[in-house]
Amino acid sequence: MFLPTLNKTFKFLTLSAGLFLSSNWAQANEFYNHPNYVAFKQKAMTTYGLSSEQIDAAMSGARNLPNILNIMTRPGESKPWYQYRSMFLVEGTIQRGARFKSQYEDVLNRAEQQYGVPKSVILGILGVETGYGANKGSFITRDALATLAFGYPRRADYFSDELAALISWTYKEGYPTNSIVGSYAGAIGYPQFMPSNIQKLGVDYDGNGHIDLRNSAADAIGSIANYLAQHGWERDRPIGFPARYSGNNPDSVIAKDLTQPTPYGELKRLGIAPLDPLVKIDDLDLVNVIQLQDQFGPIYYITYPNFQVITTYNRSRMYATAVWLLGTEAASR
Repeated sequence: MFLPTLNKTFKFLTLSAGLFLSSNWAQANEFYNHPNYVAFKQKAMTTYGLSSEQIDAAMSGARNLPNILNIMTRPGESKPWYQYRSMFLVEGTIQRGARFKSQYEDVLNRAEQQYGVPKSVILGILGVETGYGANKGSFITRDALATLAFGYPRRADYFSDELAALISWTYKEGYPTNSIVGSYAGAIGYPQFMPSNIQKLGVDYDGNGHIDLRNSAADAIGSIANYLAQHGWERDRPIGFPARYSGNNPDSVIAKDLTQPTPYGELKRLGIAPLDPLVKIDDLDLVNVIQLQDQFGPIYYITYPNFQVITTYNRSRMYATAVWLLGTEAASR
């Protein structure tokens, strides 16, 4: 009689403890009762092998951050080029880039040799993303991703996947999930990698056995180079050239899809040519034309597939141009 009674008591206590923990998690986690929370957990469990308890524990204390949704409606890329570039192509940022290059020149050279990605492009991404580590973001990454996963329907699936990847990564590395801070959109560290990319494309470039994009500039350099190489960077090929347009129908030359370049000879016949007459482009080179709005009218660039590779980091053509031009300046100092 004693053992069955003990078993019943144990089951009751276990059930009570579970209900108590669930109650605590529900109170602390502002997303616990969201209609999509159960589906999110199920997908995270299936994809990453996490337990229900691990997910709830990682989400304990999670808060909704409505100001993030406001930021999402007015990204920097909504500005015209002449305003956008002033956020990055300024002397102070260029000088920080030059100092960063001097400090990590050996690592930058190693990455360039190994991956074929010029140090100027790595410097450009680090400068545009975080000002060479000066501004890595201050939002709790878990809360930022959860706010977007459960409150931004247009890209809810994407941010749900990144939230699950964050929880998986922090368990793997032994970090408290709520200790990670980054951008309003969930990007982390010097290079602002999303959590899924840390696991897929991050590189332990300082050789200490950990991929630490928050504190290791070397890991950030190697990871950016690996990212771009994996996305199709072409070693020893140009990014692009400033161009002039002499036609009267810009829409006929401006690329609608950067993944579908056109032989330069076809664009040349429509009025596009390099701004510098000393630049020679083969008629068979596959290129695109982009247009940006400068203060006194449109400007044009002829871009090669490597420019499109930069846009895999951020789809904005202004972003890729800022990376290209800032990195070139910083590398030349």
